[in-house]
Amino acid sequence: MPSVSVNGVDLYYEISGPEGAQPVIFLHGAGGNHVSWWQQIPHFNKTYRCVSIDHRGFGRTLDPTGAGSSRFVDDLEGLLAHLGFDKVALVAQSMGGRTALGFTVRHPERVRALVMADTWGFFDWPEQLERARVLREATANSSDPLIVRAVGPTFRATEPVRTFLYQQIGGLNPPRPDAPNDPKAATQKQVAALKNPILMIEGEEDDVVHPPLMEAFHALVSGSEYVTVPKAGHSVYFENARQFNDLVGTFLARHLGG
Repeated sequence: MPSVSVNGVDLYYEISGPEGAQPVIFLHGAGGNHVSWWQQIPHFNKTYRCVSIDHRGFGRTLDPTGAGSSRFVDDLEGLLAHLGFDKVALVAQSMGGRTALGFTVRHPERVRALVMADTWGFFDWPEQLERARVLREATANSSDPLIVRAVGPTFRATEPVRTFLYQQIGGLNPPRPDAPNDPKAATQKQVAALKNPILMIEGEEDDVVHPPLMEAFHALVSGSEYVTVPKAGHSVYFENARQFNDLVGTFLARHLGG
């Protein structure tokens, strides 16, 4: 399976779809890895050149330096250089939004379309960080592990087998220390100035990145699109893959063709 040496790590990735087709990069959250996109890759690789990665410290990508998320954008740059991709679409969930938004701010001319699912990118935005703190303290189950809260209560109650699968996928990640964040990868002013096509998707029951946070993110970025998915939590792509794929597919077709 392919990996590329970038910034001191061997970054694992998988690639499929027609050669020469528009590239779409899938960026997982903290509860997942490249396997998380098992309901998306077979759907989108009929039309697009699809790439899923393991961020450093996740899946098959180790992080011997402990740099964590501070190098996520650099790692994506290195991968795209290796693959020879100039302009891409980015599909990100939760933590992956840090990578996607950071790359978009750094290289807006290279991002044809951006999907931010259950994530506002965790950039340098003091008011939003305070909102997040207040919402977290008001959430009854905020002390539960992320692997539990990563899917919504409706999904946990009605889909115990797939909930177990979600947790098993997360269990494939290696142990890692708390990685340093890089809030200065983007600023509020930089994000507000973006003109790229951006689709924001939020689960109605998300109690990790609560809906008010996504609504504030949508209000910040003029021209962005925002969709709430009922009876879904923090992992819409996993909990309701059909609606997620329909939303993303329509959005990509509009901006990439296909």
